[in-house]
Amino acid sequence: MYNINKVREDFPILSRKVYGKPLVYLDNAATTQKPLCVLDAMREEYLNVNANVHRGVHYLSQQATDLHEAAREKVRQFINARKTEEIVFTRGTTEAINLIASSFCESQMKEGDEVLVSDMEHHSNIVPWQLQAQRKGIVVRHLPIDDKGCLVSCDAIEDYMTERTKLVSIAHVSNVLGTINDVQHIVEMAHSRGIPVLIDGAQSAPHMKIDVQQLDCDFYAFSGHKMYGPTGIGVLYGKEEWLEKLPPYQGGGEMIDKVSWEKTTFERLPFKFEAGTPDYVATHGLATAIDYITSLGLDNIEAHEQELTRYCMEQLKTIDGMRIFGEAEQKDAVVSFLVGDIHHLDMGTLLDRLGIAVRTGHHCAQPLMDRLGISGTVRASFALYNTKEEIDVLVAGIRRVSQMF
Repeated sequence: MYNINKVREDFPILSRKVYGKPLVYLDNAATTQKPLCVLDAMREEYLNVNANVHRGVHYLSQQATDLHEAAREKVRQFINARKTEEIVFTRGTTEAINLIASSFCESQMKEGDEVLVSDMEHHSNIVPWQLQAQRKGIVVRHLPIDDKGCLVSCDAIEDYMTERTKLVSIAHVSNVLGTINDVQHIVEMAHSRGIPVLIDGAQSAPHMKIDVQQLDCDFYAFSGHKMYGPTGIGVLYGKEEWLEKLPPYQGGGEMIDKVSWEKTTFERLPFKFEAGTPDYVATHGLATAIDYITSLGLDNIEAHEQELTRYCMEQLKTIDGMRIFGEAEQKDAVVSFLVGDIHHLDMGTLLDRLGIAVRTGHHCAQPLMDRLGISGTVRASFALYNTKEEIDVLVAGIRRVSQMF
C-alpha cells in the first residue's frame, strides 16, 4: 500500500480549514482534488509551450502538438485501446455520450429503434437519448434494479433486448449507489445479439483498472476531473470500425480534410470528431494525472478505497435511523444515506459547518430517486487521499446533527 500521509501532501487543499474546522472532502464522485504535479504541468505549458496544436510549423506549435498527442497515447495505454485513432478527446463524459447519441442515432437508428439504459443512470446517459427520441422517434427503454441497487438478473436483462435494440448504454459504476455493474457480461450478451455497447465510465476510471479490449465494449467514456485531472477534458474511446461508420458530431476547423462550396471531406480518425481548438493544456494535465495514479498503482488505490467503503458502511450502520441506499456485494467508493426524517439538504448543510464536504440532492439521477421512493440522499464519496479518520469525523458529525433533530 502507498503511504497515505505522503499522498495527502500532494494535495495542498486538503490541509485548509472550512469554518475553522479541518476540511474533510468527501465529494469526490462530483470532482476530485488535483495533485501539485498536475497543476505544475499545466502552469509550465502555459508559461513555456503555449501555442495552437496541429496547425503551426513553428517550434512552439510543434512542441504543444507533441504534448497533446503524447497525452492521447497515454490515455490509450491507460485503458489498453488498440490504437490512438480510437481515442477522441471531449469536454467530458457528458459530451462523449452526447456525441454517440447524436452520431449513432443519425446514422444507425430509425424511428421505433430502441436504446437500452438502466434505472441507475446519471442524467447524462438519459437526457441525450430522450432528445433523440423527440427528434427521431427512437425509444428509450430502461433496465430495472432490485432493492439492493443491483441490475435485475442476467436472464432478465436479456429479455429486455429485442430485435429493435440498436445500442446498450450502461453505467459501469453508479454515482449514487456505488454498484459495480458486470459490464463485461452485459457486453457479451449484447454482442451475441449483434448489439453494440457504450459504457459510462465516469465513476469507474478513477478507481479501477480499465481494459477496453478485455471488456470488448464498443464505446467507453470518462472524465478527467473525476480522476485528479483538470475540468473540461474527457475521453471517448470507440472501436475503430464504429468510429469510421459514424458521421461527425460537430463541424469546423481541425476536423476537415478539404472544404469547397460543393463538398466537404473529413479528417482521418480521431480528428473527425475533434472540431475546433482542443484544450491541449488540459490533455497534458490529464496525462500527468494518469501518470500520478499509475505510479501509486490502481490495484492499491482500489484496495484502499474499497476498505474505506466497507468501513464507512459498517460505521454508518451503528447510527440510529440510518438508511443506506445501495448494498450490492460489488460496490466501490460511494455511500448514499438518509437518517430518520432529516432532510438531506439539512444534513449536508450542517455537516458543512463542521468542515465536512458531502453531496446532497438527487445527484443528477432523478429516475433512480423515483425508483427508491425518495427525493434525494446525502452522498459521501471517496478518493485515494481519504482516510478512516475522516470517516470517523463524518460519523461523529452525523451523530451530532441527528441529536439536533
